[in-house]
Amino acid sequence: MIGIAIAQRATATTILSSPQVDSSSAADAVIRHERRMRYKRWLRWTRFGMVITVLQFFGASYLMIVILQYFSQTGKSSWCFLDPNHNVLERKLLVAYLVLVWFLVIIQCMTGSDVLRWRSFYATHDSAWKAHYHEVFDHGIREVLCCLGRVKYLSVLEEDEVYSVARLLGDLVAYRASGTGHLELLAGLALLQRQRPSESFSDDLLEAPEEMIREAASLHQFAEAAYTGPLLDFGRNPILFPCAWLYRQGVVTPWTRNRRPVLGGDNWWRGHAAAFLKYVNLSPESLRQGRVCQGKCEAAYFVVVLHHLRSVVIAVRGTETPEDLITDGLCRECTLSEKDLDGLISNNINPDVKQRVLSSFPHYGHSGIVETARELFMQIDGVPESKDNEATGFLTSLMGPDCECHGYSIRIVGHSLGGSISALLGIRLYGRFPNLHVYSYGPLPCVDSIVADACSDFVTSIVYNDEFSARLSVNSILRLRGSAITALSEDSAADSAMIFRLARRVLQISSFRSNEDTVPASTLESETMTPEDSNHYMYRRRHYKYVTEGSAEQDQQFPASSVTDFTENQDTAMLKENTEQLGCYDTLSTCTSACSEVKEDVITCEDPVSEFMNAVPSSDETSAGDPPEMYLPGVIILMLPKKKSFLPIWGGWKNHERDHAYRAYLANKESFKDIIVSPFMFLDHLPWRCHYALQKVLETRQAQSQQDLSSLV
Repeated sequence: MIGIAIAQRATATTILSSPQVDSSSAADAVIRHERRMRYKRWLRWTRFGMVITVLQFFGASYLMIVILQYFSQTGKSSWCFLDPNHNVLERKLLVAYLVLVWFLVIIQCMTGSDVLRWRSFYATHDSAWKAHYHEVFDHGIREVLCCLGRVKYLSVLEEDEVYSVARLLGDLVAYRASGTGHLELLAGLALLQRQRPSESFSDDLLEAPEEMIREAASLHQFAEAAYTGPLLDFGRNPILFPCAWLYRQGVVTPWTRNRRPVLGGDNWWRGHAAAFLKYVNLSPESLRQGRVCQGKCEAAYFVVVLHHLRSVVIAVRGTETPEDLITDGLCRECTLSEKDLDGLISNNINPDVKQRVLSSFPHYGHSGIVETARELFMQIDGVPESKDNEATGFLTSLMGPDCECHGYSIRIVGHSLGGSISALLGIRLYGRFPNLHVYSYGPLPCVDSIVADACSDFVTSIVYNDEFSARLSVNSILRLRGSAITALSEDSAADSAMIFRLARRVLQISSFRSNEDTVPASTLESETMTPEDSNHYMYRRRHYKYVTEGSAEQDQQFPASSVTDFTENQDTAMLKENTEQLGCYDTLSTCTSACSEVKEDVITCEDPVSEFMNAVPSSDETSAGDPPEMYLPGVIILMLPKKKSFLPIWGGWKNHERDHAYRAYLANKESFKDIIVSPFMFLDHLPWRCHYALQKVLETRQAQSQQDLSSLV
């Protein structure tokens, strides 16, 4: 425990001593290396302590078994260390030793690896918490990848994709600087799920065209078939998924191996090609090119030729491997080049749309998806343009003049991550192949607002109910975090002490902001303010600047040792102080808007809950430092289950539908800026749910059209 404490203190000191301002790349690399070495040393001590704790537990258990055996034999055993022949002092020392062993085991289990509290070091240093969780996620992700066979990530010291993902996750968990715990945030998320209002906006939406839904339903099987690994079978057959996957891989039919096409990264029996063809029920000659192996920002894809439909289908696989998860996590914005938007600035696009895109540069996109789409473009049509400005890639050689598929249409499909990659790939290919359309099922927000609207002619995004992926972005996670804390503060049944702590912290910031905005400068210099009040106000103002901005000037004026570390005993006093300054007395429930004892020219009064809500930014509030908002590309079709009508029992079983009825609507991209917390937000992302809903919509519309025809007759 002492070794863990020393290593933990050294880690925290190293993080706090790192400069908070941007430094050169060389200095940043040195600081990064030192931080990582300190953290690895603390991690080694922690795991060694876990081993010692386990050994202590088994040793104490063994001694306890010995004691029980001694007493079961009425104390007549001669081999026990509590033998009566021993003197009293020895027996007392041995009993004290046994008690001490159990006491140490319990203490170590209760304290865990954090012998010292990080808050005693980091206090409210936002940058320190970010650096701390950056190291936590960085080591955690690398060790998980190592367990999955990616040993190369464990020894990387320079900045790579894991470094970027860990940095983003560290920034998202930096709410610990305000004192909010992980369990408190989870409690707020649970309240958001419980307080979710009923969806009634579907009455104002237009129904999606049947032609678009019909083609999307027919092509969905290709997006689903791209999952050639065991993930798809695990979702459909949780118990027998290994058998189902081996069957799809064609293990039971090895004599057909030579007839299967060769894909990049496929196994020796060409199982991934067999799995894809078996799912879509096509002959091996239809699959022309593909890849299943993946590296950094590389997507698995399949190119299929359908002569009976005069179409070429490009299916891009979604998230299935650890590399795909890293691509998902690289969600910082990056600038889109003119080549990335080639389809939106070509002559095939509407002139007004083209002008809008050209006049609003720079444009932004999801960095991981953009990089993957660029690499996939090089694979599909990737030979650089020749001197005659004519591309000579695979797709052009397949669909060019006098080629096999000349005049065919191109359909690019993908689910989840594959859908977003398909959209950006389609935006780049649309300038060369005007007869192109992209169907993205459950995609991630990946482009800015202007690009999302500009590609509406050839990109269709299909979202099923509350699935989380269509609403997942950096900004939506930040808003969800704020909404969870707000929901916790508004819940009357929640723990009052927890609400007081959360409200106190936001009230502290809100009161600083109100004082800065409303207190005249002459007030500080007036004779009515005592020196103690002036010093107290200046301290609170500087502390507010530290909490909100984290400036280096604040660190010099108030070092880490003097930064207020709020404890349980200080929460009530600070809350009372803040509520008294706001004219709010007693508790939050008795807070009134009347501020008779506070001067109107000093500060205005609102209840603490309102102050808390005002401190949390909404989806409509943006600032210069916020990352650009990401949107779903193209036209958005929202699949919603229709609520069942509660029919009486005597109404007959014929009118009682066992399954949900579904409706398809044209939705606005602004409706997907915030994550919806619901019990089905993850299950709704499963690909077969969207496919089933599309089929049900077509069946419902077909039945309705037949009913209309019969009524006319």
